[in-house]
Amino acid sequence: MFFIASKVLWFFAAPINILLFAAFIGAVLSAGRHARLGRRMALVAIGLLLLVGLGPVGNWLIAPLEDRFPTAPAELVAPYGIIVLGGAVDPELGEARDQVILMDGAARLTEAVALARRFPQARLVFTGGSNALTSSDLTEAHDAGKLLTALGVDPARVQLEDRSRNTDENARFTRDLVHPEPTQVWLLVTSAYHMPRSMGLFRKAGFNVVAYPVDYRSYGGPRDWRPNHETTRGLRLFDVAIHEWIGLIAYRLSGKIDALFPAP
Repeated sequence: MFFIASKVLWFFAAPINILLFAAFIGAVLSAGRHARLGRRMALVAIGLLLLVGLGPVGNWLIAPLEDRFPTAPAELVAPYGIIVLGGAVDPELGEARDQVILMDGAARLTEAVALARRFPQARLVFTGGSNALTSSDLTEAHDAGKLLTALGVDPARVQLEDRSRNTDENARFTRDLVHPEPTQVWLLVTSAYHMPRSMGLFRKAGFNVVAYPVDYRSYGGPRDWRPNHETTRGLRLFDVAIHEWIGLIAYRLSGKIDALFPAP
């Protein structure tokens, strides 16, 4: 129920959607009795879209998320296992085109291959099912398994968790699959902006996890103050950052994580 509610609510609460709806409603109103109100609404909505798209607002919002857990040091103690979170594969498009299709979070998988080679004794777990509202036999785990094998990872080392639909289920279903013990150290590989919520959930599930953030979207310095040359990039960053901040609040209020902003 939490998964379905979160999907439906986000569609209506996503700030970009709200601004687009406001611009459309304003345009409709501007042709009728409330033309003045409609024009104002449309202009404000379009202005905010341009501000978010061209300005560095998305960078400002996503940078604190990405900087919460530091980049993994060059010298790492060999972990017991490596957990890779889904969010990098489009199984429906892959099925249509008969190949593995990677999305923005592709670094989750490419770095997983590098870590598998670096730590040949570590277990490797990929967790990710389908995040579609309707049931689907197409899962990220299936395609990720094919890609990992194609890139030279021994299939005998890989465990695939293919039932989870969100990060909470990633943590709980992976726990049920591998039965972690306190003495076992696991590397957690996911996008840097997604790491605080992921660490909170996996800690809550009983894992002794070390953050291994990848797939950075911000520079972590003065360059984050530069305007965007591509409006779509600014809008996307803003959308992703707001989604993650809302996710942290919702997971804390529902008791799924023990801290609002999990820290190292």
